Amino acid sequence: MSLNLIKLCVGADTIEDLEAWRAKIAPGDKPMYHVTRMSPKRGDELLDGGSLYWVIKRVIQVRQRIIGLEEVTGSDGISRCCIWLDRELIRTAPRPKKPFQGWRYLTSADAPPDLSSPASGGEDLPDDLRAKLIEMGAW
Repeated sequence: MSLNLIKLCVGADTIEDLEAWRAKIAPGDKPMYHVTRMSPKRGDELLDGGSLYWVIKRVIQVRQRIIGLEEVTGSDGISRCCIWLDRELIRTAPRPKKPFQGWRYLTSADAPPDLSSPASGGEDLPDDLRAKLIEMGAW
């Protein structure tokens, strides 16, 4: 069973905002990355099929497969962790999540299913309708 990370997608109101950010920082077919202050201690488990689950507007909505972890040093001399991510954004069944700082580990058992899985339902819903159902608390 793989281990995952969960992180707030600060500055994004929609999955489309995340897609625009992805296109800006990793144009073409380059892998996407996210730099965070703390390095995961359980990196080997994350690299064994783990994903980064993004929380957008207090709802887990999408994930990206983690393809690498790299220690980097910023211009300020502080060591950070670069999380390399697959370009594909995989929509998940929406799941509310309270705010938190930084990132947290998320087991596969606790992770929401992908929308493409039979258990999730709603994969054919238009994004705006899905967003309204989430906003109303009906999902």
